[in-house]
Amino acid sequence: MANKKIDHREEAVELLKQDAKRILQLIKVQMDNLTLPQCPAYEEVLDTQMYGLSREINFATRLGLIEPEEGKKLISTLEKELSALHELSMSKK
Repeated sequence: MANKKIDHREEAVELLKQDAKRILQLIKVQMDNLTLPQCPAYEEVLDTQMYGLSREINFATRLGLIEPEEGKKLISTLEKELSALHELSMSKK
């Protein structure tokens, strides 16, 4: 058996970043192909995904796997990326 110590903190941060990237991709596909940003279905998907990520971050923070500031930074970064994506989408239409 390997004596490789797993760094759960790094793993938690990486998983949360992957989830944030997945949300960004999901919203990008939805904006490109399915609905307008003003559509209730778009807003529902975005709200649900952001809420889910915030709960994941809260859970990881409570377990001590990430610092609260790091969690806030992940959400803030995703919100900025989504805002830029929204602006780009609106300028195309």
